Amino acid sequence: MEKESFGIIFLARGGQGAKTASELLAHSAVEEGKFVKAFPFFGPERSGAPTKMFLRISEKEIRTQEPIIKPDIVIVMDETVMGGSEVIENLNENGFLIINSKLSKEEMKKKLPNFNGSFHLIDATAIALDLTGNANPNAVLLGKLIKVMEVVSMETLTGIFRHYFTSKLGQDLTEKNIAAIWAGHDAL
Repeated sequence: MEKESFGIIFLARGGQGAKTASELLAHSAVEEGKFVKAFPFFGPERSGAPTKMFLRISEKEIRTQEPIIKPDIVIVMDETVMGGSEVIENLNENGFLIINSKLSKEEMKKKLPNFNGSFHLIDATAIALDLTGNANPNAVLLGKLIKVMEVVSMETLTGIFRHYFTSKLGQDLTEKNIAAIWAGHDAL
């Protein structure tokens, strides 16, 4: 990690795994000796409602408790939650936007006419469905995040995934999800 501190926001719909993705990333950062603050921004909404997860990762102790205003990275797990979002407008000028979408870059630029930053598109839902049988894009998007900006190593992330999910998902599904992480990492 070249930068001393990162602010990451996950935009999703309930049930897409944004909370799980941010927790896996947080555990991986702690494993590497970094400091983290991770917290959700949602109420008692049901599955499918828009959610937002905030994650700070730093080489130094984090004292602030406030939501992230100028993120370095925004991960959009469902492009339908992007409309009118001030998060995209406030994205750090050197930051990255990672979007789960089937759209081309040209089509996405039309949807984001006022955004001049860097964005990366990946059809994470299709990749996840193909490799795991589940449409949740979180594992694929974590792999893409690590490729775009190595906030933690792939080895740490996949090790943490195995540690927390082998007993819950079984060996086969755990390895399929790790393959999805790698597919997101290696996608063009």
